[in-house]
Formats: sequence, structure tokens, C-alpha cells
Amino acid sequence: MKKIFFGALVVGAITFGYSQSSYYNDYRSSISGINWQTMAAELLLTPYQKEQLFALNNRSDNYDDWNRVYGNSPDRWRTDRYGELERILGREKYTKFKNRYYKGQNPVAVYNRNKNNNKPYENKKLQL
Repeated sequence: MKKIFFGALVVGAITFGYSQSSYYNDYRSSISGINWQTMAAELLLTPYQKEQLFALNNRSDNYDDWNRVYGNSPDRWRTDRYGELERILGREKYTKFKNRYYKGQNPVAVYNRNKNNNKPYENKKLQL
């Protein structure tokens, strides 16, 4: 009985760690997927806005820092990050940013929609 319990505990920990790292990979790709220097030039950001933007991008530059903040609620990084981006850029520039990089959709909705794309039940069609 102890072996089964220990085995289940190990599998649960590995699965939880994998799901956490998947969220962290999404977080890192939200940063590395955009050329922030070009975006700052296109939106004509002030030096202060650029400084805040780059500080936001460097806030959690490794998994341990990210996990310390978002370990209990890994979905929260999306709303925190894009809310902070909207605060830094202002509503008008944030809207331009969304239109350019997320085709006008809310970035949080884009990441939430994409997180289930690899689930097998999503790709199966109901057959009657």
C-alpha cells in the first residue's frame, strides 16, 4: 500500500511540475515572441515607458522567480502581465499593440484558448 501511495504521489508531483513548466513556457514565449525594441519604436513610447516595459519583461527571468509568484495560481500570469502592459502603455497604445500582435483580440483570451489545443478530446468530432 505504501508503494502505491508513494507512486501516486511521485506521478502527481511530476504532472503538476510539467503543467507548471508549460505555463512558464507560455509566459516566456509571450516575452520572446515580440521584438520589444521595434514595438517601442512603432508606438513612440517615452523613455520612462520603455524602462517600465523592459523591467516588466525582466521581472521573472527564471522559473524559480516565476514559480514563487505564480506557483499557486499559474493562470494568473496572463491577467497580471497584460494588465500591467495596459497600465504602462495607456489604453490607446495598448489597443494598437493588441491589434498589431494579437489581431485585436485580448492576449489573455488568446493564451487561454491556445492552452487546450493539444487535448485529444478537442480534436475529435462527435459522430452520430
